[in-house]
Amino acid sequence: MGMDLITMGRIGVDLYPLQTGVPLSEVETFGKFLGGSATNVAVAAARLGRRSAVISRTGADPFGDYCHRALREFGVEDRWVTAVADHPTPLTFCEIFPPDDFPLYFYRRPKAPDLVIHPHELDLDAVRAARIFWMTGTGLSEEPSRTATLAALAARDPDHPEHVATVFDLDWRPMFWGEAPEERARPRYAEALAHATVAVGNLAECEIATGEREPRAAAEALLAAGVELAVVKQGPAGVLALHRDGRAAEVPPHTIEVVNGLGAGDAFGGALCHGLLAGWEPRRLTRYANAAGAVVAARLACSTAMPYPAEVEALLAGHAPAPDARPDPGTDADADADADADADSAADTGSGRDQGPVKASHP
Repeated sequence: MGMDLITMGRIGVDLYPLQTGVPLSEVETFGKFLGGSATNVAVAAARLGRRSAVISRTGADPFGDYCHRALREFGVEDRWVTAVADHPTPLTFCEIFPPDDFPLYFYRRPKAPDLVIHPHELDLDAVRAARIFWMTGTGLSEEPSRTATLAALAARDPDHPEHVATVFDLDWRPMFWGEAPEERARPRYAEALAHATVAVGNLAECEIATGEREPRAAAEALLAAGVELAVVKQGPAGVLALHRDGRAAEVPPHTIEVVNGLGAGDAFGGALCHGLLAGWEPRRLTRYANAAGAVVAARLACSTAMPYPAEVEALLAGHAPAPDARPDPGTDADADADADADADSAADTGSGRDQGPVKASHP
């Protein structure tokens, strides 16, 4: 039996300040956490009871060892995370100025190991067998990762009876694309969209993929590009989901006290996969995913902040999220999460991205 979810993309170490409202130059203490968007999505799905795995690479260094240990502790399969001798495991720092300013500093030079995934290293049988395969736009930015990512997409059979979705996380990071990044990226995005069945992105990411920024027009353009379900994240304006069969859902934001919005998008992604696996219709799917993102936005970290099912359901029922992740008291992974509550964070659930050795504000 294949994995419920295999993600392919970034992995690294987040070093987040244990002080808020303080510039990085004045921070004295940091907490160390597993990071990387694709990795966090797998962690989020595992927290919700799904069998998940990551395809990525680390440096051959102590931080790489830490990533493996953390993955195993989160219950995420790490067999497809391998070491690269020539490049260090990426580090990410941030500053925390709630409610909406979380500058990021990424150290991914001379090249991040997760961009050194070679096609011949892929376990394509595992990719074919996974119920959901999740890849990112950043994986298309450089070789050999680009060819490997496209090879993994091509291995997916849209008619496979066990396949639930092939998800393209649009994940736009212009600094990875060199000169004229939009012109270089758009044809690569089009190539990947032709293989995907679900596309997920914020408005800026949708504009790169389609040329459209208005939410409905962007969703329709993504459907025209080949996907069956388009999920357009609009930050404080909520989320729009549009299915090829005409079903649509617009989910308003859920106002919470934001601590750090940087992991909200990854929690959204893991919960989206959970709902897709459960066969939920678009409104329930997006409400649940938005609630998961809101829970994480109320916490400091990303990976360790990913919610358990009971925490998502509590927010949907109108209860404020706890500041830290709590063990799940036995809630079934497919339990009914439908409740009369809004479901999103006031933070942009397109966050949780890592970019390069640059400062970048929360998108």
